[in-house]
Amino acid sequence: MTWKSIAIVIASGLFAASAAVGQMTAAPQAPGCDAGDKIDGVTLESAREKLNKAGFVQVTELKKACDNFWHSRAIKDGRPVNVALTPTGQAMIEGD
Repeated sequence: MTWKSIAIVIASGLFAASAAVGQMTAAPQAPGCDAGDKIDGVTLESAREKLNKAGFVQVTELKKACDNFWHSRAIKDGRPVNVALTPTGQAMIEGD
């Protein structure tokens, strides 16, 4: 094997390794979402903060869906409710 052949083998191995690393560092896909669904960058803490500002306290089970809505349980006016936070930042009580 010549030096040129060895260099090609090493380069192709490095390319394959860098592609694998790129796949590992990609943003995680939300469970149950399709590969083409685009999940926005709103963080859990910013979603919790928006719900608190809207009067929802003790926010628990906060999870983001594929449609970029956040869903959780919280307390509003002293009673437990299901709540959704829209991608535009609007908090709304969900059905029972």
